[in-house]
Amino acid sequence: MKPGTRHVAPFAGLAALAALLLSAGAQAIEFNQLLADKSAVSFAYKQMNVPLDGGFKRFNGRINFDPAKPALAKAEIDIELASIDTGSEEGNDEVAGKLWFNTQQFPVARFVSTSIKPLGNNRFEVAGRMSIKGRTLDTKTPATFRQEGNLGMFEGSFVLKRGDYGIGEGMWADYGTVANEVQIKFRLVAAAAASKK
Repeated sequence: MKPGTRHVAPFAGLAALAALLLSAGAQAIEFNQLLADKSAVSFAYKQMNVPLDGGFKRFNGRINFDPAKPALAKAEIDIELASIDTGSEEGNDEVAGKLWFNTQQFPVARFVSTSIKPLGNNRFEVAGRMSIKGRTLDTKTPATFRQEGNLGMFEGSFVLKRGDYGIGEGMWADYGTVANEVQIKFRLVAAAAASKK
């Protein structure tokens, strides 16, 4: 063995490790494939002061979220209002009608994010525009994010005032019968794709 040869191997190993780390660093994980079948959008409200809940069976959208760059994240979610499940066919038909969602004229509720602000500990404040029944209003919701393998899960809830969107008109406009506040809960699951920085 020539003098100094034994030092070459460790340095070569370090160089290989550095190359590997640089290669891995060139990959950014972005969660951008919404998996509707693993996600859920539900709601809770009170009717005659009795707690009730339900959900929506069909929704889709786009998510672009890189945990390393949360401020650049974007989300667009479309909910098919006629897919509502109140727990009964009669309730579903009533809520799809003109006095409630009027799904014939306004089949989709849409949320489009305008900003996502990190709050620390995988918590975020998501601001955006909510459109229902031809009315579009600014809204904010807290959300948490967690990663499990190549899946990212976004969960949160916020209170929507149905009167702001004309949901429940005429005989249903009385908040003593059906409360004005409706809690919207969501769990959105997205798959990750590796992309070059």
